Amino acid sequence: MIDDLRPSGPFRFGDRVQLTGPKARLHTITLRELGEMHTHHGVLRHEDLVGLPDGSIVTGSGGHEYLALRPLLRDFVMSMPRGAAIVYPKDAAQILAQADVFPGAVVVEAGVGSGALSLWLLRAIGAEGRLISFERREEFAEVAVANVETFLGAPPANWTVQVGDLVEELPGAVTAASVDRVVLDMLAPWECIDAVADALTPGGVVLCYVATATQLSRVAEYIRGTGLFTDPDASETMVRGWHVEGLAVRPDHRMVAHTGFLLTARRLAPGAVLPEQKRRASKSSYGDEDVELWTPGAVGDRDITDKNLRKRVREAQRAAAGARLASASAAGGDEDEPDNLPEGDDAPRV
Repeated sequence: MIDDLRPSGPFRFGDRVQLTGPKARLHTITLRELGEMHTHHGVLRHEDLVGLPDGSIVTGSGGHEYLALRPLLRDFVMSMPRGAAIVYPKDAAQILAQADVFPGAVVVEAGVGSGALSLWLLRAIGAEGRLISFERREEFAEVAVANVETFLGAPPANWTVQVGDLVEELPGAVTAASVDRVVLDMLAPWECIDAVADALTPGGVVLCYVATATQLSRVAEYIRGTGLFTDPDASETMVRGWHVEGLAVRPDHRMVAHTGFLLTARRLAPGAVLPEQKRRASKSSYGDEDVELWTPGAVGDRDITDKNLRKRVREAQRAAAGARLASASAAGGDEDEPDNLPEGDDAPRV
């Protein structure tokens, strides 16, 4: 079971290692036999790291020192191969909090993207929970599966990835009113709300992660219009780092500002009707022209080229093969030759 493989102990071939070098520059590598990291400061052999504990200092051929650590999950998702844009750690943390994802929960996710949010959800639900992820593009699903396997060292038994449309596939994947949480990270989440309402248990949470104000407005109005949920609550998260060195204590010059909006609502019990809320008069009405601005085409969807996507699939699957090697080594099992890492038709499939 992957739950017994803790990310600790001496480094071994197949491990991902984050190296902090001169001027705090980061390098993330996968340890391989006869592998080397080349920089303009010299060469660092992978075998020099094997057997050392986390937090060790190693020296390259040019005399420069590097701090070696296993990447934290937040580090891994920022450097892993990407098929689609990732959910940033600051938003992933808020998703877990606002959706109240708990150990043992049954969670539905769509779309899976590059697997960043899947990793956070798998960690939150624990071994007793269940995660069902939907992704329309098979290439994105392959990248996500490989990234998750790379970080965890083995495929999670409680995770299912289905290639297809959530609206069509969800009724056959789960029993009605059996899902605790649903997270929608897609261009037009309002298209899935009816299917989500059928799947959610009373009191369950739906959370939508959207990029623009027009998307936020439309999904909020659609949820209100169903009469099946509580009034939606919207927010965004901004993180500002601080420089702290002696008496020089000030905000960083750069910050991670807007990446997306989070909107949550809870499923009402069958037949329940929300009490009418008294509101001030506002410009809440909209017409056909406004709805046209909310369409996926108007919102805009940036595509990745097929060639670039195939390259990222190969990178993710090679990293996953290295993780399997490290897991087999830790468990005392048979080890595959690093030179035979799978590519193309031999790579894992969804």
